[in-house]
Amino acid sequence: MYEPHHLPPIPAGRFAIRIIMHGAIALGIVAISLFIGIAGYMATEQMGMLDAFLNSSMLLGGMGPVKTEGLTPEGKLFAGCYALYAGLVFIAVMSIMLAPVVHRVMHRYHWDEKHD
Repeated sequence: MYEPHHLPPIPAGRFAIRIIMHGAIALGIVAISLFIGIAGYMATEQMGMLDAFLNSSMLLGGMGPVKTEGLTPEGKLFAGCYALYAGLVFIAVMSIMLAPVVHRVMHRYHWDEKHD
């Protein structure tokens, strides 16, 4: 996926495309995760779509659920599992977005022009 250390770093235009591709993957993961949260809240708490979206997006954003009182046992179980999942999604998305940047910095640091 990335160029090896004996090749020069890719040009800025190709690097921008790489960042956009990683962003699209990250956005897809967030969209799927948001859909899972909305469906889960609608199924376990009979929330409307807007309330389910609000609770799911707040958990994915790391803020915590909006509605915590009056949840059913199933809703509490779902909210707890979804919160753990949301934390892992946050780590994964940050890793996906930072990987090309870290690679480019490390590549420029280790690349020797005499290999060219």
